[in-house]
Amino acid sequence: MNKGFLIILTLFFGILSAQKNAYYQQYAKYKMDIDVDAKNFTYNGNQTLTYTNNSPDELDVVYFHLYWNAFKPGSMMDQRIAGQGKNGDSRLQNNGISRLASIPKDEEGAQNIHWIKQNGKNLKFEIQETVMKVYLDSPIKANSSTIFMMEWDAVIPMQIRRAGRNNREGIDMTVTQWYPKIAEYDYDGWATFDYIGREFHAPFSDFEVNIKIDKEYVIGAGGTLENPLEVKGYDKKATIKADKNNKTTWKWTAKNMLDFAWAADRDYTVDSFVVLDGPKVYFVYQKSEKTKYWDESKPYVTKFFQIMNATFGRYVYPSYSFIQGGDGGMEYGMCTMILGEAKSLDGLVGLMVHEGGHSWNQQIMAYNESVRPWMDEGFTSYYDDSVMYQLFPPKTPQANPFTGSLDRYRNFVKKGIEEPAVWLGDHHDNGSAYSFATYVKGELFLVQLGYIMGEQNLALVMKEFYNEWHLKHPTDRDFMHIAQKVSGMDLKWFLNYWINTTKTIDYGIKEVKYNESSTTIILENKGTIPMPIDFSILTTDKKVVNYQIPLNMTHTWKTKDIYGDFKTEAYWPWTQKDYTFTIPYNKSQISALGIDFSQRLADVNLEDNLVEVK
Repeated sequence: MNKGFLIILTLFFGILSAQKNAYYQQYAKYKMDIDVDAKNFTYNGNQTLTYTNNSPDELDVVYFHLYWNAFKPGSMMDQRIAGQGKNGDSRLQNNGISRLASIPKDEEGAQNIHWIKQNGKNLKFEIQETVMKVYLDSPIKANSSTIFMMEWDAVIPMQIRRAGRNNREGIDMTVTQWYPKIAEYDYDGWATFDYIGREFHAPFSDFEVNIKIDKEYVIGAGGTLENPLEVKGYDKKATIKADKNNKTTWKWTAKNMLDFAWAADRDYTVDSFVVLDGPKVYFVYQKSEKTKYWDESKPYVTKFFQIMNATFGRYVYPSYSFIQGGDGGMEYGMCTMILGEAKSLDGLVGLMVHEGGHSWNQQIMAYNESVRPWMDEGFTSYYDDSVMYQLFPPKTPQANPFTGSLDRYRNFVKKGIEEPAVWLGDHHDNGSAYSFATYVKGELFLVQLGYIMGEQNLALVMKEFYNEWHLKHPTDRDFMHIAQKVSGMDLKWFLNYWINTTKTIDYGIKEVKYNESSTTIILENKGTIPMPIDFSILTTDKKVVNYQIPLNMTHTWKTKDIYGDFKTEAYWPWTQKDYTFTIPYNKSQISALGIDFSQRLADVNLEDNLVEVK
């Protein structure tokens, strides 16, 4: 074969392969017309969906999620709750018995598909619990679009988990994950996870949603209300336009979001305020003595958005709504559903901060929550603790905002029921183990990285990660690529240990030998996760001297942190159990010495980490 031709052929297939594996994301555009029968908690829906296949693959089937089909006796969600008993989600069971098992027939959730068409032609479909598989009339070729039309009706279920009628605070309708929602398709294929009660995933989409409902109702939603002068609650100058059935039509739009969610109640009040250099914020709630803290929360919510914009990346949407509804707190595009009858101001603000923080993770960064819930919930918990530490400084001084989460982690590990964070969200066997793997270990993943690489580097990582991946669908691999690039460290070992296993960190001071002009310290690794070690001494004249004992696997060492500069010792090989080093201070010069004065290291046993010199 001609050598020149061989070179051209190699380059051609190399370019072809790079294009095939290049990042892409699908796109959808929904236009919905919804007619609500508020008295019977049902609605009829018509939907036109323009779906764009930006992948290199030809698609001959598509999948839709029908989440409300889970809310009935005998569903997979019901079976899972019954199988877990008291180890399951406490919101879904009473004393180990599934709440779904006793849903009355007329309050079961349902999404009844009448028909679906592609470019005007009827399609065959089959419903598999909460997933609908649709066989296409003509395949969707790579980089092309198709139009689906659909008609369906739905029953708003008894309020058990997130969505539903008549929640415990008296909200008539919380309407979330409520429409036939096309599944995400990416390099890993279709994200067709059954709905068992936890997380979601979807392509970025544009929405045009027209909701017709009795004129007495006020709707709160994650989107832009296009006709505030024709409906109740949003403008004092409004002239409510009702049809012959005494219904008004609410016209909502939203762009580049994962979903569209709304709630409706006859007693809602709508408050709004604008965050300087941020979004317009709406409070949609039942104003009463029980919700008195909502008004007091406004300056805290304002500061929350300002801190998040400055620290982690800008909120990209024009508004955000806090809507009273649901069963606790659950985030959606441009809004969250939360219980509103708070017992304290900081309790309400804490809930708002956490759910609002999801906008940066569940929406803007848009991880696949079903596969990596620890990235969404864990990173959000990290933001939550960081912001709340600033909004409500602790009365008792603490070394950092994360000491509470570290203590909870240590106490949970002692129970012996921990499960790896790498498990799929709905496939954890124990509800508490899911919470700790997802919320706590996900948060501490970032705390430990800050400890390993230094907080300044971690801040750069978080900003660069946002800048490169917002409004896309990044994975943990994408995050680690940036973390390693910014820090110069090899960090793959840490991701594997922390996320894929339940191994633990446990270092201790084994022996201290005081010499005439120096002190020799022997440290011991008694755990199963190796880590670099920050070791410090407090001198008798109240100075802190920091030493960094690098871990050989990082190959690049931390030299400074917000907690001070470090004197670097020889590295500690991960295979070596003991480590000995000598510092140029004798006993008379030292008040205390120990591992991790900053209290960030997730060491499961702190009793042997500090020595007071007497």
